Amino acid sequence: MPLNIDWQQILLHLLNFVILAGALYFLLYKPVKSFMGKRQANYAAREAEAKKLEDDASALKAKYEARLREAEKAIQRDRETAHEEIEAERVRLLDEAREQARGIISTASKTAELRTRKAVEDARGEIRSMAVDMVEKLVLTSGGDALDQFLDEAESEQSHG
Repeated sequence: MPLNIDWQQILLHLLNFVILAGALYFLLYKPVKSFMGKRQANYAAREAEAKKLEDDASALKAKYEARLREAEKAIQRDRETAHEEIEAERVRLLDEAREQARGIISTASKTAELRTRKAVEDARGEIRSMAVDMVEKLVLTSGGDALDQFLDEAESEQSHG
């Protein structure tokens, strides 16, 4: 054996190394690689699920934002409708109040006119009564001449007026 090399020892060491490498491959490398593959697949599935949930959430958010915009538009339409109804009711009540005011003014005018006529009639009656009293006093104090003179004056005033 030159250089003190024992081929048998080298072959045994190579056989040991191949057995050790095979054992390490089957005991460590393959299970670790399998574990890493499963882990990578699990993370990929989680990522896909998260992406799907994110997309669903985005779609749901867009849907709710659209509903919110529609609700805001409906609220605005309802406000406008309510404002128009309130304005119409205000105009109706104002017209009704004006009509009532016209009726009250008309009634008050008629009542005032009737009271004025009655006051004038009462005043005329009192004037007649006073005139009659005065004529009676004149007739009693002066005789029949004053009555004739008064009647003549009254007739001449009526014919002129």
